[in-house]
Formats: sequence, structure tokens, C-alpha cells
Amino acid sequence: MVAADPARGGGTPTEQAPTGGVHPAEWAAELAGTAILVLGGLSAVCLDFGRGSPVAPLLPSSSWRLLVTGLLFAGTGSLVAVTPLGRRSGAHLNPCVTLAFFVTGHVHRDDLAGYIAAQLLGAILGAGLLVRAWGPVAASVGDGTTRPGPGVGAVQAVGIEALMTAILVATILLCVSHHRTARLTPVAVWLVVACLVWRGAPYTGTSLNPARSLGPALLAGRWGDLWVYGVGPVAGALAVALAVRVIGPGRGPLTAKLFHDARYPSVLRSRLPTTPRRPAGRGGGDQIGASGR
Repeated sequence: MVAADPARGGGTPTEQAPTGGVHPAEWAAELAGTAILVLGGLSAVCLDFGRGSPVAPLLPSSSWRLLVTGLLFAGTGSLVAVTPLGRRSGAHLNPCVTLAFFVTGHVHRDDLAGYIAAQLLGAILGAGLLVRAWGPVAASVGDGTTRPGPGVGAVQAVGIEALMTAILVATILLCVSHHRTARLTPVAVWLVVACLVWRGAPYTGTSLNPARSLGPALLAGRWGDLWVYGVGPVAGALAVALAVRVIGPGRGPLTAKLFHDARYPSVLRSRLPTTPRRPAGRGGGDQIGASGR
């Protein structure tokens, strides 16, 4: 287990390495968390912009409704981060976030695959629940699919998504790199994503997340622009993560969790206190405690 928290004057902690193996608890938490993000976030889109919206008469301005939508969408993800689900897995809820932490050395390759698979499946589940819950209202907003706005070409959309995702990932990596700001990461992400949705949605729909775009596109059968929301966000996340790795070797993130809670075990690299993992019988990464591989 990590020895002490230097933020409380306890000395230098022992670093926990990322743990390989199969981690069903963490992967299930990512799946459920991503489903909640997509269902809750896109429900905000339906509420604010769907057919018969009760918000439209109160806020005729599309810009103001975009801001409200951003606050609700981002708030859903930030709330997941502070729940037991998020405290266990780290609440990445986005392949770009997991990929960024992998590049910085905080995620084992086994979890890179497991987390991303869980996020994609969770997004599909969340989109399915959205269609079932909102029906024709969901259809009136394209079932939550992301598409470039009028006059925005595919290449332009890739660039915009890359830039916005880079801002998101930079915010996360910066916050979790300092003891004083690590626990404020969900708040910072909430405000940043809300602003990105407010200003960026008219141009690209503000995906920032390939899983969030895949789920609705799969169910709606709208594949034409999906590649934009894979290439753009991934490029932005990689650019920031590589910069952090090159510029700040030996420093960088203290944790790969958006809300680190020392009471929860972790399979991710951490320089913050964590609870040791319990043995799980034969094989698998769950046998390995917080001391590393």
C-alpha cells in the first residue's frame, strides 16, 4: 500500500504501478458509468432541444439552452466520478481519457483494452435506454447523434474536435498532477465541458468522446460522419498526452482517477494512497495488491 500522503506532511509515498490482468469490477464500473453519462447527457439534449421542449419557451435563446445542456451533460459525468462507480474505476467514461493515461504510463495495456471495450458497450447501452425512454423526442434530435454543423466540412470538424478534446484532456491531466487540485477534477471538467458544449456544439455537436458518438450512431444507423469523432478526439488526446510525457518526465499525474479516494483499491498507476486489492484466487490481476505488478 502507498505509505503516506505528502500533502498531509506524511513523507514521500511509494508509487503503485499499473496492474495487469482481468479487472471485472473496474470494467463494469466504466460500462455502467458510461451508460449513465450517455443516457443522462443526451436526456438533457432531449429536454432542451427535443420536440415539445418545456425549456424552449423559458429560454428562447438557443445559445443559452446550449449552455444549460452543457452544464447538465457535463454534470452527469462529474456526478458519476464521485459515486462508488467512479471512485473504483476512475470515471474515465471516454476512450480518449483512458488513452491519454495509457500514454503517460498510468494504465496497463490490459485495462486499455478492457476500459475502452466497456466504454463502447456502455455508450451503446445508454443510447438504447435513451431511445426507449424518450422515443419520438429522441428521434427529433437525431437520437443524440453528433454531426458537423451547417457549413462545417469534415476536416474542419476533425480539427475543432481535436482542439476541444485537447482542452478537456489537458484540464484533467493538469488537475490530477497536483495534490491541491486532484479532488477538484470533477468540478473543473464540469465547467470546461459545459463551456465547450456551449461554444462548440453549433460546429460539431461537441462529442469529445468516440464512445458517446458511437452509441447513438450505431442505433440510428448514421455512420457517415462517425470517423470525424474518432480521429479528431483521439488526435487531440494523443497530442496532449505525448506533450506531458515529453515535457514532464517523472512528474505528471499523481493518479489516473478523476476523483481519487484512498478507501478504494486501484489497478491504475498512483502516487496517492490507495487501499490494497484483495486476493482473488487463481490468476488475474486482482491477485496483485497496491504494491505493483
